[in-house]
Amino acid sequence: MPWDEKFECMPVEELRKFQLEKLKETVAWAYEKVPFYRKKLDEKGIQAGDIQKLEDVSKLPVTVKNDLRDNYPFKLCAVPMKDVVRVHASSGTTGKPITGPYTAEDLDQWTECMARNFHAAGVRSDDVIQNAYGYGLFTGGLGFHQGAGRIGATVVPTSSGMTERQISLMQDFGATVLCCTPSYALTIAERAEEMGVDMHKLPVRVGIFGAEPWTVQMRQEIEDRLGIKAMEAFGLTELGGPGVSYDCKEQNGLHINEDHYLAEVVDPDTFEPVPEGEKGELIFTSLQRRAMPMIRYRTKDITRLHREACPCGRTFVRMEKLSGRTDDMLIISGVNIFPSQIESLLLDIPEVEPQYVLVVRKKGYLDHLTVRVEARREVYDAGPEKEAEVERKIADHLKGHIGINIRVRLVEPKLIARSEGKAKRILDERPKE
Repeated sequence: MPWDEKFECMPVEELRKFQLEKLKETVAWAYEKVPFYRKKLDEKGIQAGDIQKLEDVSKLPVTVKNDLRDNYPFKLCAVPMKDVVRVHASSGTTGKPITGPYTAEDLDQWTECMARNFHAAGVRSDDVIQNAYGYGLFTGGLGFHQGAGRIGATVVPTSSGMTERQISLMQDFGATVLCCTPSYALTIAERAEEMGVDMHKLPVRVGIFGAEPWTVQMRQEIEDRLGIKAMEAFGLTELGGPGVSYDCKEQNGLHINEDHYLAEVVDPDTFEPVPEGEKGELIFTSLQRRAMPMIRYRTKDITRLHREACPCGRTFVRMEKLSGRTDDMLIISGVNIFPSQIESLLLDIPEVEPQYVLVVRKKGYLDHLTVRVEARREVYDAGPEKEAEVERKIADHLKGHIGINIRVRLVEPKLIARSEGKAKRILDERPKE
């Protein structure tokens, strides 16, 4: 039984009517309260009354990340600051941070969405949840904390880092659920092996991972090394944090909380909708958010949507695991390459660890790609001849699937920096213009 059967199992036609009503309300609210949206809607010549069906969302203007940066910190806020009870923000590593103000109602809705995520992962009130997401401005730590509290579970707020201590606390406190980024889950698994701790013998049975793209192969690696079921949480600071979509027991796509978010998949060049089941860029419109309504926000994430019935009983549309992003896509020898593609192929190779970095350099007028990946200890210790053999094996595997020659370099185990949060997968060494 889902956490919120009324909405999670609502008949699709009834759900679409609810979404249409909330879409009209959101557009009217944004027009009235946010000068930025009033200007954008006036330029398009459209108002809430012009929306007669859900498909009319395509008439609305698109919002991009720079719009949020240009209106930093609170010019997109639709309520006075006296009604804002919390503010989160992105890291701001590529410019000004993205701010996310919340009303008390916004926080309650976010908490409910996270409770759905936990419940769908099989988490219940008698669980002990070790929350190793970073606390603070990042939405992960407190977002997961709130959802766990709503479920009624015991929360151990370790935050990220101090990996040996994380493992010791899992042993001492009997954690049954682990929450962190997928790359940090692998860091925990690796450190536990070095400490001689058999994670398969601990009570932890499920993990909820997100905040960065990860492949099905990485999920299998996490499940194998930690002895758990690896579930997923998806969200964005721009839309309020994690809880936008979530895995169910079928692990066949992430259910989008459609009473809160209207999802589209569009052609990233034209913004025209693509047929259901075809790949494109994911766009979201918030449907109930008060402090910072978001209209047609470009996520830059590439996925597909599937509406067919899920055996779990939920009627919410499902989004496939992300296959990449339009903004971390590399173009090498005319071929579009996403880090997630490389990761998936590297995880086919038993001689290497799931730790890698893609190094992009300029050679003449062309971009060249080198994949640095850690060898397993026994491979590295076998010497240069064995390393060269494995490098050729990986290069052949990559060419067989991607179609171009990619340089591969095995490196010593533990050489690549471990992640306590989001892993950095691309090292751009091209000269700055």
